[in-house]
Amino acid sequence: MTLPALIALDWGTTSLRAYLLGSDGVVLDTRTSSAGIMNLPAGGFDQAFEDTCGVWLDAHAPLPAQLPVIAAGMVGSAQGWVEAPYVETPAGADELVAGIVTVKTARGVTVHVAPGVLEKGTLPNVMRGEETQIFGALFGEPALGGSAGKSGGALIGLPGTHAKWAFVTDERIERFYTFMTGETFSALRDHTILGRTMHPSATHDEPAFLRGVDTARDAGQAGLLATIFSTRTLGLTGQLSAEQQPDYLSGLLIGHELRGLNEVLARQQSSLAGRTLRLIGNDALCKRYRAALVRFGCHDAPTVAHATERGLYRIAALAGLIAAPVRAA
Repeated sequence: MTLPALIALDWGTTSLRAYLLGSDGVVLDTRTSSAGIMNLPAGGFDQAFEDTCGVWLDAHAPLPAQLPVIAAGMVGSAQGWVEAPYVETPAGADELVAGIVTVKTARGVTVHVAPGVLEKGTLPNVMRGEETQIFGALFGEPALGGSAGKSGGALIGLPGTHAKWAFVTDERIERFYTFMTGETFSALRDHTILGRTMHPSATHDEPAFLRGVDTARDAGQAGLLATIFSTRTLGLTGQLSAEQQPDYLSGLLIGHELRGLNEVLARQQSSLAGRTLRLIGNDALCKRYRAALVRFGCHDAPTVAHATERGLYRIAALAGLIAAPVRAA
């Protein structure tokens, strides 16, 4: 039986997910909590950690050495438990390790907090937590982190509230883009006139979703602001039912996201079609993105499983908190 070797924390804005990992990286137990950093009272981090992980620490106290703890995500932000300043692109796992900061709990446990990544420039970009998932994907599939070559390196998408698309070469995050797709959808649905004619549906309407993707893809120079009102007008003219409109709007926004990404690639004489591409995130959302990517000529975009815990495991090993892991073949 694999002995516990590491407590790994994915600590974000709205939730905390904790993993008890064995020496081989296998997840032995998982605990989840709503104690995201924005849900905690002042000074509440220590108690949230104790409530979530105390049972593991108590159960494994007889071990020769204290279980090491690694954390990533918004817990290292300016509003987090302790601030772990961003490391700049191009950033590899070694840079993350060098940027680790620590905080000690009331019980005396040292929590090692990994930093996020910053891309400087006219339009700066930041990520916290996604970088750990990216390195988890590279740990599980080392070929992804190869040199750019003709393919331009790997492109890793992380759909969500603030979707990220990272360009990875030589096992380093070279640059990345953030699309506020998920948050924009919620804002438009809940706080604009578009939501007045929508009805929620328990099922996903694929044709309506793809109609939105195609509308964004073929919108010419009109752009997002000139197309989103069609969510309402297609309903007013009887072309979309109230139940279809949310999926149409979802497809429209994801389509504009992918169109923008394709335009970035076009400046490099490339496109989404034929790229080495992976997705990390919720299965249902990744499935939507895969369907949308097909409309842009990309037919191979598998979802990476266990990226978060693999990334935390890899960073902990590089930091010397656990024995060096054996990489996937």
